[in-house]
Amino acid sequence: MIHELGPNRPPERFYRGGRAIAAFRGEASAAEREPEDWIGSVTTVRGEAELGLTRLPDSRLLRDAVAEDPVSWLGAEHAARWGADVRLLVKLLDAGQRLPVHAHPDDGFAGRHLGCRHGKAEAWYILEGGTVHVGLTREVSADELADLVRSQDVDALLGLLHTVRVEPGDVVWVPPGELHAIGEGVFLLELQQPEDLSILLEWEGFAIDGAAEGHLGLGFDRALAAVNRRARRVEELAELVRPAPVRGSVFPEAADPYFRLERLPVDGQATVAAGFSLLVLVEGSLVIDGARAAVGSTFLVPASHGPVEVYGVGELLVARPPAP
Repeated sequence: MIHELGPNRPPERFYRGGRAIAAFRGEASAAEREPEDWIGSVTTVRGEAELGLTRLPDSRLLRDAVAEDPVSWLGAEHAARWGADVRLLVKLLDAGQRLPVHAHPDDGFAGRHLGCRHGKAEAWYILEGGTVHVGLTREVSADELADLVRSQDVDALLGLLHTVRVEPGDVVWVPPGELHAIGEGVFLLELQQPEDLSILLEWEGFAIDGAAEGHLGLGFDRALAAVNRRARRVEELAELVRPAPVRGSVFPEAADPYFRLERLPVDGQATVAAGFSLLVLVEGSLVIDGARAAVGSTFLVPASHGPVEVYGVGELLVARPPAP
């Protein structure tokens, strides 16, 4: 069977947001610092035992259910290659304020220095537009970057990044190491590797002690080594930011080893192919596997369920792990 998932918003995050998520899900209100809804999560907030994990309708943790029967949940091929490692975290993210300039480590760095299975590649599907900042406009030396962090020269840090206007239906690919910041008012669906690993280069105005917590416990000298300091030419931005196709796979091929997202418009009837997936209804009203669903509904589909039949008029986003 498939599982409809309710909200899963870790409280008291270090930046503001949450109203757009509440409106999307048809809720009355939201706390000031609940800017993320972790959908189908087997990942905890860094340093926490259970915070961030998804509970199934029967109260079991999804993490535990998958560990008990990875073949049923993830499929035989996935389980043969990766065991019970889901290899995916999906979030709704509402930037109630501009996020700080930051980056995430790649797999190698995370494994060597943090003992983690994964780094943190991520990509976004824009639901409400605004401004994003991504990729360096010029190459930056390690010493210059470290000096900007020490001085907390926020204007200079932000000025290093390309500023791009995004609209609903655009996608943004953020490879590991790429500096980026999401602008205030942007609401998006984020797919990422299942880790909570961020290297913060700024923290003024945020509810976090960045000098103590922004370097993942490594010290900035080591943490900043995970940051890509190479410039992105304006022409290269098309590799990172672009409109999504109207149907089918929406992220660039470079994201495929990490996760996949499909855009599925429905006008009458459609089928979601078999396989572990997370479904997010972003437009219209649909009947999904016999259950009526409105905008903001989210569903978890085990691989053992097989194809999912969908009826009505609307649009689904279908998030999946990488193909095994």
